[in-house]
Amino acid sequence: MTRQRRRRFWLALHRWLGLSAGLAFALLGLTGSILCFYQEIDLLLNPLPHPMAAVTADYRWQPVADALRANYPDYAGPWRIEVPLAAGRPIVARYYRPPERAGRVFAPRLVALDPTTLAVVQDRYWGDFATTWLFDLHYTLLAGVTGRVVLAWCGAALLVVLGIGLWLWWPAPGRWRERMRPQLRPGSVRTTYDLHVLSGVYGLPLLLVLVVTGIVLEVPDTVQPAVELLGPLTKAPGALPAGPAPLSLDAALAVARSRFPDGRPRWLETPARHGGVTRIRLERPGEPSRRFPQSTVWVGAAASPLAVRDIAADSPADRFMAWQHPLHNGEAFGLPGRIAVAVAGLLPLLLFVSGLLRWRQKRAARAGRD
Repeated sequence: MTRQRRRRFWLALHRWLGLSAGLAFALLGLTGSILCFYQEIDLLLNPLPHPMAAVTADYRWQPVADALRANYPDYAGPWRIEVPLAAGRPIVARYYRPPERAGRVFAPRLVALDPTTLAVVQDRYWGDFATTWLFDLHYTLLAGVTGRVVLAWCGAALLVVLGIGLWLWWPAPGRWRERMRPQLRPGSVRTTYDLHVLSGVYGLPLLLVLVVTGIVLEVPDTVQPAVELLGPLTKAPGALPAGPAPLSLDAALAVARSRFPDGRPRWLETPARHGGVTRIRLERPGEPSRRFPQSTVWVGAAASPLAVRDIAADSPADRFMAWQHPLHNGEAFGLPGRIAVAVAGLLPLLLFVSGLLRWRQKRAARAGRD
């Protein structure tokens, strides 16, 4: 096969893979851009009835657990309580398996409480309001496990599209400065081509990160054997001997803080009504995610931990997995990272539209020659 015929083959593959998977890529990019700020957007769409007081470091959490039990007496399982990341936000608790939503893969009840009065200010189910519906669309195409597998394969196809596009663009020696020049030449055909190429080349690093992390997050069990080449992955402890009377939530938090004095609590999971284990996740220095840190302490009836997850002891495989979600949504680099990912989420639509226009221009040119 001559070089020219080989180039035509790869160009055709790039075109048809891009046109077939590009629309899904554009949809994922747009929904991902929104989800970078989904908590803030949800507050705009569903405003709270009044301003919320800030949750201080000495805030007492057992009354929150008591209020949840009092308001929802039929829920005997654990509640997972999120500590607000910013002032003015409510305390949001999740009940993961409400019986009225039995049969759904993921449909927890989300209850927001006023930190001062502990009154319920919002009571919703995951998937019933806009931002969580968009999250399910982005993560599963609203098709559960099947949707996740489909999206993982779409991600693999997109890696091929990006790789072929890079190969087709790769400049000859001495032409790098010319090919990297950020300019749109006059004329619709040249402008469309430059827009497609430059957005792909300049956006490639971020797009590769988003696609690779997206694949890992969609099918973590599938990629686990490859990840474990870096080292063993830490597994959550099995059944733990909680004892007959678990500590109060505040006492359990004190145990967790004594183990990790540098940690800030982010999630407090209550024991079940008839006994169990309290699980507390804390954000510590070195955690890539503020909202979903990995440092965890399990507490039962005694003033000492039953089990501990210490990020200082994590393997390279653990650290790789811990970075996937905060890289995917930009959280790992704070507000600038979230903005960068939100902007990068617009690139797939730009690439799809410019690629489609370029294809139509070529078809029109061929038709004019016939």
